[in-house]
Parts: sequence; C-alpha cells; structure tokens
Amino acid sequence: MGSRPSGSSADTSATAPAHALPAVGHWRWIICGLLFFATTFNYVDRQVIGLLKPTLQHELHWTEIDYGHIILFFQFAYALGYLVMGPLIDRLGTRKGYTIAALIWSVAAMAHAAARSVFQFIEARFALGLGEGGSFPASIKTVAEWFPRKERALATAVFNSGTNLGPIVVPLVIPWVTITYGWRFTFIITGVLNLLWIVPWLLIYRPPEEHKRISSAEFAYIRSDPSEPPVKIPWARLLPHRQLWAIAIAKFLTDPVWWLFLFWVPDFLNRTHGLNLLALQIPLAVIYIGATVGSLGGGWLSGSLIKRGWTVNASRKTAMFVCACGAVPIIFASRTSSLWAVVGILALSTASHQGWSANLFTLSSDMFPRRAVGSITGVIGTAGALGGMLISEVVGKLLEKTGSYSLIFGIAACAYLTALLIIHLIVPRLEPAKIDVS
Repeated sequence: MGSRPSGSSADTSATAPAHALPAVGHWRWIICGLLFFATTFNYVDRQVIGLLKPTLQHELHWTEIDYGHIILFFQFAYALGYLVMGPLIDRLGTRKGYTIAALIWSVAAMAHAAARSVFQFIEARFALGLGEGGSFPASIKTVAEWFPRKERALATAVFNSGTNLGPIVVPLVIPWVTITYGWRFTFIITGVLNLLWIVPWLLIYRPPEEHKRISSAEFAYIRSDPSEPPVKIPWARLLPHRQLWAIAIAKFLTDPVWWLFLFWVPDFLNRTHGLNLLALQIPLAVIYIGATVGSLGGGWLSGSLIKRGWTVNASRKTAMFVCACGAVPIIFASRTSSLWAVVGILALSTASHQGWSANLFTLSSDMFPRRAVGSITGVIGTAGALGGMLISEVVGKLLEKTGSYSLIFGIAACAYLTALLIIHLIVPRLEPAKIDVS
C-alpha cells in the first residue's frame, strides 16, 4: 500500500469517532467532481439515442420492436459489464479500472457514427453497454474509499446528479449539432468528450493512502469510521448474504423506471403532445433539472438525519420512503392533457427516482466493507440492468400493440414502494453483513 500522509496515524484514522473530527480539506470533493463529469458524459452517450429516436426511425426505417431490441442489447451488455467490471475494479483499483471502462465506452460511442442498420446499431450499443457497466462500480467504490459514512449518500448524490445533467445537456445541445452537422457527427463528438475526461482522471486520481496532496487532517476524517480488515473478499463470500439480495431486488424493480425516462420520454412527449426535436429542449431540461434537485435532496436528507442522531437504518429508509411516495403521481402522466402539468409530473418522478437511487447505492457501503463495494455494485447493477432489459421488451411490445403509455406508467408508479417493502422485510435494521474472510 502507498504511503499515508505525514502526521496521520493508523490508530487515529481508523478509530476516532466521525463526529469528533472536523471536516478539513477539499480533495475528496475534487475527486467527487471528476466522478460527476464522468457520469455526465456517460449519460450524454446513452441519452442521445432516445432523443434521436424519431429521426433515426424515419431515416433507417426502424419499428418500435427494432428500437426495443437495440435498447435490450445495450441493457444486456450493461448487465454483463457490471459483472465483469465490478470485480476487475476491485482487483485493479479504481484508477486503472475506471480508465479501462471509459476507453471502451468512448470508442463504442464513436462507432455509432458508422452504423447503417439495426444490427450495426446493436453492435455499437452492446460495446457501449460493456464499457458503461464499469462507471457505477468505480464511482461507488471511489466514494467508499474517499468519504466517511455520514457523507457517502451526499457524495453519491453529487456524482449521481451527472445522470441528470447529461439528459439536460442533450436536448439543449444535440438538436443543434444534429441539424447542423448530422446525427453521425453527434455520436463522434460525444465519444471525444469521454476521451478528454480520462486525462485529468489519470493526472489527479489516487487512493487517499497514496495521494500526495491530501492533508493528514482530511485523511483522518476520511478514515474516521471503524477500521476494516485489509483482505480481499471473493464473490463466493458475498452472494449468500441477504443484504446483497435486498439491494439487488430493489434495483431490479426500480432501475427500469429510469431507463423508461431516458429512452422513451422523448417519444412519449412526441406522441402525446407533438413535440419535435427542437420543441423537446425546454421540457426535457425542466424534467432533468427536477431530477438533479431530487438527487441532491435525497442524499442530503439521509445524511442530515444521521448527523441529527438518527440511525443509518431510519435515515436511509425515511429518505427512500419520501422518494417512493414522490414517484406515485407518474400514473397520471398519460391521462393529463396539459403539457406543463405532464412535465411537472415527470420532473417529480425523476427527482424521486434520483433521490431513491442515491440512497439505494449507498446501502452497499453501509452494509459491506470498502474492499467489496466494487463487486457488490457490479452484482446489484447487473440486477438493475436485467430489469432494464425486461422493460425494453415490454415497452416496445405494448407500444406496438396499444400505442399508449398508461399501463407502463402504472407499473412505474408502484415499483418504489414495493421495493422499499422488500428491503425492509429482508434487512429490517440494515445490519452489516457478517462475512467470513478467514
């Protein structure tokens, strides 16, 4: 292991109570900023195809089922990417692991420009999914390494808000790029942005123990939680634990709703309110600004409750319950005639999802040691991607048959409360998993 910053001791950093140490220094937030920009570029890549769906369908003659299959194969590769990248990041570390993932999805994003058929788009989306599957395992592991427990939900919310900024940027910028230069150039420019991000990541990122610029006071603050044994934890030791399956089931039930927002909301607004590529700009921006507020609010709420003396269990579940209730009104989206009322409902729904997601991801570092977080995130991310695969097929076939989003939004409205109930039944106290590492 690399050298620890001068002046910090193993005993102090490992055992001092978190509330007894002041939050000194800023490097952990600079690292979080890098995660935020990576997540933003990641979501620009995946959101572009949703915005361009009407254009691509018209030019390349896709059916709704063709589009569903393209999204399905992305989700399948994304699930596979989680399974492969999670353990790889635990083994190689976040610096090397995230670099590899970003290189893969950058090249894949640019490869879309050469696609001319449904099959070629499936190939490009498959490669994109493989690379992007490394983003959240690397980010969640980085947060576990760089933040004490009481700040992890907020740090997760901050980088996760990049999932909202990406969809805000896309409708504001991509229509102009597409109209001016064509949709093929659009995919090239998004891939180049990812490649540019790798440079500051390699220049700045190191684990706290190896970082030369972090102060001893900030290092002690980061390591103010109880110490963990410095041992590798294989998958076989993780899979039997109910804590893992509680999070995985919740991801399976609720991640599909986010994929629904990303890949079908532009189409929904086009079908029901006649919005073309340019007219979608402001409504989509408002929807995802709401998501940003929800992400930060959800992370802040649980962290604030912990600082007030609430248990981690009560804090996380209270925040998640508030978010689950906020997702219910989406059931009215397809039955409302006013465009801006629909936009408001969708903004509340995306806000609720992102607040929920910030806390759900944080459960992995609440109940599992830092050294296992990459693998844990890989497993639960795979579960979420499998749910996304299912929603891709369901939405495509329902739209082909009915042309309506009513049943689809009804399913989304129930997903979060159902998932929270399952979490509470499986892990009523969010107790840490007892892993045999002998």
